Amino acid sequence: MAGIGNLLLLLLTLYSYAIIAYILMSWFPNARESSIGQFLGSIVEPYLAPFRKIIPPLGMIDISPIVAIFALHFARMGVAAIF
Repeated sequence: MAGIGNLLLLLLTLYSYAIIAYILMSWFPNARESSIGQFLGSIVEPYLAPFRKIIPPLGMIDISPIVAIFALHFARMGVAAIF
């Protein structure tokens, strides 16, 4: 059982790193249009979409990824508590 918990924790951590990488790609021109950017977009955008519907951007700053990363952090804490 501990192996499953460790695998879930690893996957949640890697997913939060993928979100951070995808957000950092917005700072570089045409980075999201690259093959890596499109791959990360296809993985991350379905998770970020509900947060973007709830939390509107503040001017040019989108804080929904921060809330999404916090949600993943709470999920990691829940998985750690269960396993």
